[in-house]
Amino acid sequence: MKNTRFAWVALFALAWACGPKPAEVNEEIVEEVALPDNTLSEEEKAEGWMLLFDGSNTDGWRAFNADTMPPNWIIEDGALKGLGATGGEDFGGDIVFGAMEFEEFEMSFDWKISEGGNSGVFYHVVEDPKYKAPYETGPEYQVIDQIGFAQPLEKWQSVGADYAMTEPDFEGVVKPAGEWNSSKIIFSTKGASYWLNGKKTVEFVPYSEEWLANRNSGKWNDFPDYCIAKKGLIALQDHGDAVWFKNIKIRTL
Repeated sequence: MKNTRFAWVALFALAWACGPKPAEVNEEIVEEVALPDNTLSEEEKAEGWMLLFDGSNTDGWRAFNADTMPPNWIIEDGALKGLGATGGEDFGGDIVFGAMEFEEFEMSFDWKISEGGNSGVFYHVVEDPKYKAPYETGPEYQVIDQIGFAQPLEKWQSVGADYAMTEPDFEGVVKPAGEWNSSKIIFSTKGASYWLNGKKTVEFVPYSEEWLANRNSGKWNDFPDYCIAKKGLIALQDHGDAVWFKNIKIRTL
């Protein structure tokens, strides 16, 4: 019995010595867990981020210059989808996050566009009956099917542009219609930038001489209040094409 006991102890010791240690096992199985869509990490919460869309309801959103959501926006698979039921020359289908205004901020969002589609994300948007759409007052991050758009695109109207203000560098990061993109807007009076799939597409200094020259270049002659407001609402555009947005989050700077 004594020898048998020693044999078992010896076998156990050998197995423990040859096998992976608990720390080694943990190091092998620990993997970075992707954050679920439309949620904030504890680190993001501590940094002051807030969600503008939680994937299940449209709280805070409404039609531009209205009190309720228009029927051309729905929730589909955790994404805010613009059906493209309005737009084009008629517009009227754009929506705003009406719960609060933003001045200096960092905003990130994921989006995908239908084939040949066109849309945009606006900020510093002002509501008033005299305006028919957010583009009359708010700067735009251009969302568009760069590859499949029916007409040739000027650089200033290409994906990731500060629309009709600053031309983008989107080389190497353009995805085809139907694939998800990650975008970011950083706006501060000290400097602003737009990002697409990890690449900085534009960089500018708001209200600088160069910025004013672009603002007064003639493209906005019909919209005298464009970029006048330094604080306003976030808006999503219905330009007549299906578009999807998710993971819309923002923090003030």
